[in-house]
Order: sequence, then structure tokens, then C-alpha cells
Amino acid sequence: MFTYVCHEQELNNHQMNIDQTRVAIVSLGCPKNLVDSEILLARLGQAGYIIGAPVEEADIIVINTCAFLASAREESEEVIKEAVELKRKGHASRIIVAGCLPNRDGDELFDRFDEIDAIIGTTERERIVEAASGGKKAMLPGPGSFKSALDDLGRMRLTPRHTAYLRIAEGCDRKCTFCTIPQIRGPFRSKPAETVLAEAHELVADGAVELNVIAQETTAYGEDTGENLPALLKRLNRCGAKWLRLLYTHPRNFSDELIETMAECENVIPYVDIPLQHVSSPVLKRMGRDHDREHIEGILEKLRNRMPGIMIRTTFIAGFPGETEKNFTELLDFVKESRFDSLGVFVFSPEDNTPAARLDGQLPLETREERAAKIMEAQQEIAFMKADAMAGRELEVLVDGIDTEGRRIGRWLGQAPEVDSVCILSGEACTGSFVKGIVGSSKGYDLLVDTI
Repeated sequence: MFTYVCHEQELNNHQMNIDQTRVAIVSLGCPKNLVDSEILLARLGQAGYIIGAPVEEADIIVINTCAFLASAREESEEVIKEAVELKRKGHASRIIVAGCLPNRDGDELFDRFDEIDAIIGTTERERIVEAASGGKKAMLPGPGSFKSALDDLGRMRLTPRHTAYLRIAEGCDRKCTFCTIPQIRGPFRSKPAETVLAEAHELVADGAVELNVIAQETTAYGEDTGENLPALLKRLNRCGAKWLRLLYTHPRNFSDELIETMAECENVIPYVDIPLQHVSSPVLKRMGRDHDREHIEGILEKLRNRMPGIMIRTTFIAGFPGETEKNFTELLDFVKESRFDSLGVFVFSPEDNTPAARLDGQLPLETREERAAKIMEAQQEIAFMKADAMAGRELEVLVDGIDTEGRRIGRWLGQAPEVDSVCILSGEACTGSFVKGIVGSSKGYDLLVDTI
């Protein structure tokens, strides 16, 4: 989970009644949620609010929530409680709760937190100014809300200027038995290609040199409109961004055409995020993943053969209901054999109203956590060995800035923002620029790079 607070900036004011109203936003969850937060901020800024105030100094606190897992909902509710406490002490006059939690729980949130003034669902972003204007308001998805994907033009970005997320679709049609996203975000809706391209050009014009392509399932792009991801990537390849990175792909429909397009497009970097969730075919079937181990191995082989050196990131779920010791050993051995460049593990969470929560063979939390820890231990050894092996290699690094420890950091194309390791740079370098460097050594997951 990530929390972003943008630098304070006062926009042109035309409405005297909100001339001094300060707004703070807390954005929780995934990059898709972050894009929504950028839209909320932009609309408030355009209306004349002063945005980016510290939470403790804000008149209005906007909390864009995540509700994907129980742990995410707990985090969202903790942030709401903190805002409520600030309001009780007179530090804020209005609390707006936006995002996935309102989509999931609706106006029940008013019952749990009486101090909330407005709730706003993911499809009602354009009503944020109305939500900020006063009165107790519930702005939730209604009939027809999920007919199409909203465009994300006119954002006030919370990422560094040189990197941005480009969302190409919304919602999900998959029937993964463990997932609540279709219930929360609605069915899969692709954006028209022309809208995606307009957003890409806007982001590049605003200084983005790296576009991270996202959706709940990027490889499903165009299934509902007759378009497809390879064709879109070919057009995005000419949008002016130096790095185009594919995140949130799904192995079910990772086509040969897509692999060929990735290899041919010079600005589509050899990096892919492909959440596999498991590799044991019986577990994949219980997960509702619509493919088996053989299909996964075929995709990985094709990617590595067509793009030698491609960086592959994945995630797995440990302790899924019915996962036997044999199933888990198969997964653990697969992780050791596959040597992924980056890997994350979720401990299975039995989410309400999902088929997985009702499956037999529910495992104790201790067992689920132990299995997740074993996978991460195996991956850590792989990651440290891969980092050590980078010594002496020349890299092109995109400079991100200074971290909380005062170190100048950046990323080479094998490192996605926020979720992967970083390059710790020696010497001077301008934020947002590309610099050449030699890897001297590694520090855990991170690379120590001497700029040249």
C-alpha cells in the first residue's frame, strides 16, 4: 500500500467561497487507485481549492480507499479513524471517503463513521467538487455506471513528473474464485484507443518519459471493443515515451502476437509483470484461472526465447484452500527453478462473498504464513544472487530523486516504480534524466551504481 501527498500548490481561484479551503488527499492501494486520486485532485484544483495541504492542516480530507483484501480495508479504516480524530479536534471540517470501500460497503460507511461527510464511488469521480461543497452526501455507482471506462485526461499527478501510470481499461470479467475486484470495480471496460493515445500524449507533454501501462488485466484490452493490446502498443510506441512498461498482464491470453510486438517495439522495454498466483494445475483450477502449469511454462519459455534477458515480475498466493503439501512443494520448486527477477507473495485471505472463502480445505493462518515465508526466503536468495551478478554491468538509469535516507536513487529498465528494488547512485544527476552507470556492487536487493 502507498500513501501519496502532493506538494502544496495554490491554483487560480475564481470562487470566493472556497478561496482559502485547503484539501489533503491520502491515496491508498494500487496504481489504478492512484490515477483516480490524481483526477480527484485535479477537479478540486480546477474548482479553486488549495490542494496538497498536510493532513493535519487541511480543511477537507479526502481518503481514496482500497478494499481488495481484509488487510487493505483495515488500513483504509485506520486512516478514516485518524481523520475522524483530527476532525473531532477541530483540524478538519469535512471528510470525504472515495474509491473502492464506498463501492463495496455503500452508505453503511455513514453508520460506522458518523463523522464522514460524503462518500464517492469510483465511477463518480467527476462529482468530487459537489462532495466537497457541503451536506451529507452519498455518490455511489448507479444503473449504467459501469457502461464504459472513464478517461483520465486532465490529471494532477502524484508521481514524479518523469514517470506516470497509463490506465487502458477498468474493471474485470475474470471469475478468479479468490478475487473481489469484479464486485467492486465492475465488469471489464476497455478505453477507446484514441482516448488512451490522447492520455499518453498529455502525459509525455507534461514531462513523462516512462509510461507504466496498467489495467486490472492489461492483456484483455480490446476484448470488449474489437481492439487489441498489440495494436495499441504499436501506436503507443510512437507517443514519445522512452520506456513503455507492461504491468498486470494475465497468462490466460498472453498471445504470441503480443510477445512479438513487445520484441519489435523499441520503446516497449523487456520487462513484464505477469501475476501467476500459483503453478500447480489442481490449485489453478480451484482458483478459476482457466489455464494450467503447461500453459504458464509455455509463455515463460516464449518470452525468454524471443527477448533474452527480459525481466519478469510475478506474484503468488500461498495457502489457497485445498493446497496440499505436494501442491506447495511444486510451487516452491517452481520458484527456485524459474528464477524470477522480482516476486511477491500474498497470504491467502478468505474474502467475503467469494467462492474461495466457501471452499473446503481452508488452511490455518499459521500454515499460510509459513508457506508464504518459505517462498520469500527462496526468492530472496535468488534476488540477491542476481543482484550480485550485475556487478560490472553498464546500465542506463532513470533518476528518481533523493530518498528519505538522503541517497540519490534511480531505476534501470528492470525495476518498476514502487514495487521493485532501486539503483543507489553515486555522483550528481538530475531528477528525471537518464544517466549511464556501472554497477559496482549490491546492497540486498538494490544496486550500487557509479555514474559515468
